[in-house]
Amino acid sequence: MKRYGNLFERIVDINNIVRAHLNARKGKTKDKEVRRVDRDILGHCVKIRQMLIEKAYTTSEYHIFEIEDNGKHREIAELPYFPDRIIQWAVMQVIEKVFLKHFIPTTYAALPGEKKWNKKLKKHISSRGPHAALLKLRQYVENDPSGTKYCLKLDIKKFFPNIDKAILKSLLRRKFKDKDLLWLLDDIVDSYDNGNPKGIPIGSYTSQYFGNFYLSYFDHWAKEEKHIKYLLRYMDDIVILSDSKEYLHRLRAEIADYLASNLALKVKENWQVFPTTVRGIDFVGYRYFGDFTLLRTSTKRRLKKAAKRLRRKVERGKALTLPNRSTVGSYNGILEWCDSTRLKEKTINQFIGGKYGKSKRKSGTKAA
Repeated sequence: MKRYGNLFERIVDINNIVRAHLNARKGKTKDKEVRRVDRDILGHCVKIRQMLIEKAYTTSEYHIFEIEDNGKHREIAELPYFPDRIIQWAVMQVIEKVFLKHFIPTTYAALPGEKKWNKKLKKHISSRGPHAALLKLRQYVENDPSGTKYCLKLDIKKFFPNIDKAILKSLLRRKFKDKDLLWLLDDIVDSYDNGNPKGIPIGSYTSQYFGNFYLSYFDHWAKEEKHIKYLLRYMDDIVILSDSKEYLHRLRAEIADYLASNLALKVKENWQVFPTTVRGIDFVGYRYFGDFTLLRTSTKRRLKKAAKRLRRKVERGKALTLPNRSTVGSYNGILEWCDSTRLKEKTINQFIGGKYGKSKRKSGTKAA
């Protein structure tokens, strides 16, 4: 397996650091820290370069807060913009291609991918995003109905909090031989919850890459040693299709053993083996039944609540704000990927050229 070296010099190149700031600041230009760096971009980037070259950098403390995601409370860890988020961008701009090259084609997540033109949909989609994963699932089932009759659906128990730092650092050494780069990666890996041998932070820019890289060794084992034909993984959400439910039950046990022995991970107890078209495959936000695709129930529930809230707002004489319009646009994009004509009619169509689509703010009223 090829190991990569001489990457640290590219990371600390001043042009790479400036580009890292310009990328990290996107969508955050009103942030106080971002504005401070913007006032002297070159000066701040030179400081970062010196920190790294002199090995004077240590990852800052995380700001920890909770969010609710699909009814689950998730702990989010956020780093200061300067210097940490800029540094993580500078690192990933150099080593991202190494990670992506290592991933199998059916690894998906919130990762950059090649934009490919879809003739049927008449739009470009990312080759690594959720919609590419959904299209691949449809392709598997439609092209081989008899070979995809059954589905094994599983995910990892508390994936990010249970990533073993020592194992992750060992895997990184299989891919990189640059000692200066490994010093920096080790510092980032060890920075979260100091003293705990497990866990990388949800919310850190590098975590999506580290998490996918960690499970990529499972992917290669599954494809190259177990010769699994139909495998899809979106972060730690795994779908395997077969013509035999007995085979899938045996495979589930082997997967659990591999994950425990090699990656110190456990399969969540709610794994399932079921007929593909009867139950529908719940994957990347949708439920796919073969002949049709529905929106995931929890997402549908949130959509209906959002539409009700916006309808009440307009009926009170208030105009939809730009964030409100963005919410409508986001849900409209989500619904394009499933059979949702009735759902759209009941929810967002009224805000897209419908009853409330051209509502205007009344004189003297404020947008909420």
